[in-house]
Amino acid sequence: MRNHNEKDIKKQKLNNKKIFAYILIFGVLCYILYVIYLLIKQPTSTFTIEEGKLYQEETDIGYVIRREQVVKGENYKNGMEQIKAEGEKTSVNENIYRYYSSNEENLKQKISELDQKIQEVMVSDKTLTTADMKLLENQIDKILTDINKISDVTKLTEYKKEIDQLVTKKAQIAGDKSPQGSYLNQLIEERKGYESQLNSGAEYVKAPISGIVSYKVDGLEEILTPDNFDTLSKEYLESLELKTGKMVATNEECGKIIDNFSCYIVTISNSNEAKAAEVGNTVTVRLSNNSEVKAEIVRIIKTNDDDVLLILQLKEQVEELINYRKITFNVIWWSKSGLKIPNQAIVKENELNYVVRNRAGYLSKLLVNVIKEGEKYSIVKPYTSSELEELGFSNTEILSYKKISLYDEIVLNPDLSKVE
Repeated sequence: MRNHNEKDIKKQKLNNKKIFAYILIFGVLCYILYVIYLLIKQPTSTFTIEEGKLYQEETDIGYVIRREQVVKGENYKNGMEQIKAEGEKTSVNENIYRYYSSNEENLKQKISELDQKIQEVMVSDKTLTTADMKLLENQIDKILTDINKISDVTKLTEYKKEIDQLVTKKAQIAGDKSPQGSYLNQLIEERKGYESQLNSGAEYVKAPISGIVSYKVDGLEEILTPDNFDTLSKEYLESLELKTGKMVATNEECGKIIDNFSCYIVTISNSNEAKAAEVGNTVTVRLSNNSEVKAEIVRIIKTNDDDVLLILQLKEQVEELINYRKITFNVIWWSKSGLKIPNQAIVKENELNYVVRNRAGYLSKLLVNVIKEGEKYSIVKPYTSSELEELGFSNTEILSYKKISLYDEIVLNPDLSKVE
């Protein structure tokens, strides 16, 4: 009987412990749920002020419009050789490229064969060791070393011409010094004759205006031009069926000169900022290479629907846009930098904005100047003495004015009635 009572007592104690444990667990769960509720309702009670930036931007599709002039010669079927490289600047009347002569390959072959003969004569003559010859050889070696470091086709062509000139000079010296001089001079004169035919048969094309040389000619040069702004419309631009981001192909028959001082981007937008924009306003354009450049709105065209056609003028990064007709880009309508704080930390009283600063538990009400208000954050700064005076504050109030500053801790959703 005694053993039975002891078992009952132990069982009762075990049940009591279980009940206590359940109560404890339930209490902890209730506390956790309450904390979660508070965090959801108000994630944090304070915010530390930092430097920040607010901006309003949108992503748009743009049509690139340039002032450009196509340059095409008579012998475009012969093929062409670039003198000025893609994207290189040129002055008026400079040679930008040339068309090959009709029998150029034959003439080049004959010149190459003569060069080989001239070289064989000079190599076989061991008496040619003058200082001038050595200097020319050193110059040729240097150019050959430099050629290995470049890939620009135009530069390679220039180096080839330099080598040809140096080899010719070397041969002329050899012709004067060598016992075989008469034969060498004959080869040299023959080479000059072929070279003269080569140059006279080629057609050199000069730049009619100064600007940037480009060989990306697509036939839209006289269509997408600033002279046609009045004819632009949403329907017309869409009818061109241009692909966004597609590079303009290089033309093998002609080139063009592009105004390197400015270009234009035409975009269609229905944003509130676009509808409120005015001619002369300045915005920031972010291109695909992440460059940010200023752009001026030079024309606004209202469409039949709710869209607005904006023409933006850029005076920077013109070279970056040479390759394209239709691009994706960002318009940054405004941006402000400064002390960035949550809107929920700002309280309005008597048409003025305040925040509550917490320093070691001591709360102070600070008057702040809201420079720009965004959707969730604002950029603020302290008022100057002159600004406070304009607001009607007394000298005593101005002298005791407490300024908001970087790294201040401010209260979210503050109650001004609880602040002294």
